Amino acid sequence: MKILILGISTRAMAESAVGSGYAIVALDAFGDKDLKRLTEAYSLRRDFDARYSPHALYIASRSLTYDAVAYTSNLENHPGILERIGGGRRIIGNSPQILGSVRDWAGLFTGLKRSGFLVPETIFAGEKREADSHRRWLVKPVASGGGHGIDFQKSSKFPGSRFVRQEFIPGTPCSASFVANGRDCVVLGITRQLTGMHSFGASGFRYCGNILPLPEATKAVRGLHLVGEVRRLVEFLTCEYRLNGVNGVDFVLNGEHIVLTEVNPRYSASMELIEQAYDLPIFHLHAEAALEGRLPDFRLEAVLGNENFFGKAVLFAERNAVAPDTKGWLDSGARDIPERGEILQKGNPICTVLAKGRAFEETLTELIRKSALLKEEIYV
Repeated sequence: MKILILGISTRAMAESAVGSGYAIVALDAFGDKDLKRLTEAYSLRRDFDARYSPHALYIASRSLTYDAVAYTSNLENHPGILERIGGGRRIIGNSPQILGSVRDWAGLFTGLKRSGFLVPETIFAGEKREADSHRRWLVKPVASGGGHGIDFQKSSKFPGSRFVRQEFIPGTPCSASFVANGRDCVVLGITRQLTGMHSFGASGFRYCGNILPLPEATKAVRGLHLVGEVRRLVEFLTCEYRLNGVNGVDFVLNGEHIVLTEVNPRYSASMELIEQAYDLPIFHLHAEAALEGRLPDFRLEAVLGNENFFGKAVLFAERNAVAPDTKGWLDSGARDIPERGEILQKGNPICTVLAKGRAFEETLTELIRKSALLKEEIYV
């Protein structure tokens, strides 16, 4: 069976799949240098002369041969296109119908609140409710992802039908990953999210990385409570929406409470850290759960005392540039590597940086150090 892996960026998922012996072909926006070393891989920009869009993925996929489909961001927002790409083939992960259901924010938040979970107050287009002036509010795209387009509300005028107003919840941005078979699920990891960090060329609410594990989860008593609350949340989501394969949730840790902000019903960026840290073959777990209903014998509490922290950072271009000779980047801990001479446009991702340390701060410092060295090469 040959599996088509596609999305904005597929290297991490493809690396996991190849490591477990799956035959794949990859299609994404970039066709990075290290992805092409792994497997048969195609870039929308380079091989099809097309700008990234889910529709462009569909058009390009028509020229490829494959037996099943696995997807990454941002196809969860386009279930109709995913169905067309599948074309009757097996989809490894959540079906287009499940995606349409779980990405219905109004229904999701209503169901969570009714079941006793905390969610931010959210006002949708067409609602008559006014935003409480005593709270801080965000303007957020309905088809959200990676923090793109999120900002604090600056006007009382509703921003349009493609946006929502959402209460700003102060606290620590986090993510959790789990694998599900439609009935049961297993929590695989909890991370601290990195957002808007200028060291990586990001700003605002833009996602720019993760560090695993979340430090609060390693505390003896607090950690057990936190993992228990995350498990309770994802068990509800699994049963309510019949989730399959690997999934992620974003939440804010507000004191002792977790406040869900997003469900990502597909392979997520932090999962390669889980693979490194806990020696879990994420793509294989994804396929086994989705195709066979099998879940791993894994309990997160048993590994949270491990000594090391694992981090990744997405380095964004601070200005227009040209990629230098990137031959040694892979050995330095970089991934998603551009070809020499590739145009690097301001605001677009350049590469991913990986690091490991004995403490959270040590790992973050190493990510910043490695990114600074790469910037010295890029912006000479």
